[in-house]
Amino acid sequence: MVAGTAISSESGRQNGTFVILSCMMAAMGGVIYGYDNGISGGVTSMVPFLKKFFPEVYSKMMNDKNISNYCKFDSQLLTLFTSSLYIAGLVASFFASTVTKSFGRKPSILIGGASFLTGAALGGIALNIYMLIIGRVLLGIGIGFTNQSAPLYLSEMAPSRYRGALNMGFQLTAGIGVTFAGLVNFGTEKIEGNLGWRISLSMAAVPALILTIGAFFLPETPTSLIQNDKNHLKAMLMLQRVRGVTDVQEELESLIKANAISKTIKNPFKKILERKYRPQLVMAIVIPFSQQITGINVTTFYAPILCRTIGFGESASLISALIMGLVGTGATFISMLMVDKFGRRALYMIGGVQMIITQMIIGGIMAAQVGDQNVVSDGYAYSILVLICVYVAGFSWSWGPLGWLVPSEIFPMEIRSAGQSISVAVNFLTTFTIAQSFLSMLCHFKSDVSDMEGTLVLEEDCWRERGE
Repeated sequence: MVAGTAISSESGRQNGTFVILSCMMAAMGGVIYGYDNGISGGVTSMVPFLKKFFPEVYSKMMNDKNISNYCKFDSQLLTLFTSSLYIAGLVASFFASTVTKSFGRKPSILIGGASFLTGAALGGIALNIYMLIIGRVLLGIGIGFTNQSAPLYLSEMAPSRYRGALNMGFQLTAGIGVTFAGLVNFGTEKIEGNLGWRISLSMAAVPALILTIGAFFLPETPTSLIQNDKNHLKAMLMLQRVRGVTDVQEELESLIKANAISKTIKNPFKKILERKYRPQLVMAIVIPFSQQITGINVTTFYAPILCRTIGFGESASLISALIMGLVGTGATFISMLMVDKFGRRALYMIGGVQMIITQMIIGGIMAAQVGDQNVVSDGYAYSILVLICVYVAGFSWSWGPLGWLVPSEIFPMEIRSAGQSISVAVNFLTTFTIAQSFLSMLCHFKSDVSDMEGTLVLEEDCWRERGE
């Protein structure tokens, strides 16, 4: 039979459905990642949550009439609630590398889902800040495992001509998770007492439960079967099933050869430092660092807080966060349709320019209108919201999904798990740094035109007194 000939049209449709369903289930790892990103900013803006766990922030926000707009939420303990998850994910990603390589992608996804499920339950019943932070750490372990293994799973299962679109399912489901979190936060904010934020945190268990149960039924990827199962016939049958063709001998031999090379490498983290792998190593560091330094997670984590800073009320801030989530999800879907047609580089460049321009305009408006204690007009507040949505759209069809897609494609098998772990670790380390420092930076690096004008007046007076 001619290489690549389809088994039959009916069988081809069945194989396509099988691949899509498998990838959709693995991409649920993106839902738990996105949900947690979206939920944390919402609950930290809820009054009952602040009163219970961060009373000093609540008191400062409500009673200090002289406090700057930029400093109302400046608390290292409050930011630790958000950022602790990512330092835990960073450490977990390296353990996930060993599990993924030695036991397969499926067990790694299963461990991640189970850990996230436990963390969600603990966060929902938290009685003190310690329970809350431990729950966040367990969530971080779950995300560390799923973010390491799910993009690899998607890359290895997807046919090459659709790999970009299917791999972007991870970012798409992350956007769905952010949107779901926005809906939950908007609904629970109206519940009196402490029940609202408890529901928001514990609802993370829903996608985690789906992922954990679904992981039991996921097939292993052909690459993983070759790495961990000496029966190459099983790997060949899986290749035939996911590719929808009978002649897969060339790809099978390529995977077997790559696996034989990988077996000779005892320490892949040392191997990746070799000169010939330097381009991949550089990209494993630069791509996730650049993805996070765009500032997207500042918007995702603290969208309600940012909206309150520019004058929106509690409910309006949560609606704004929901709108941003919807925009991001829609833009990611557009990216899935374009990536395999136009390529990775074009999307990177278009999205990058779009983000730079909108960020500059947002910064200018906030410098001129928000000020230290100014009341921002509705027109400027809505303008800032629209511009943030344009920025989110730019990220969501470029640096967002491509930041997960490209690293998962560029590593040869012998260093693939190590390379993916480094990429995820850099992502988490940068995210942790941004999450932990942003609210303090917002307070201390505030831009206030009135202060600048006052400084200029004082300087002019000094020049006059000196007769110059």
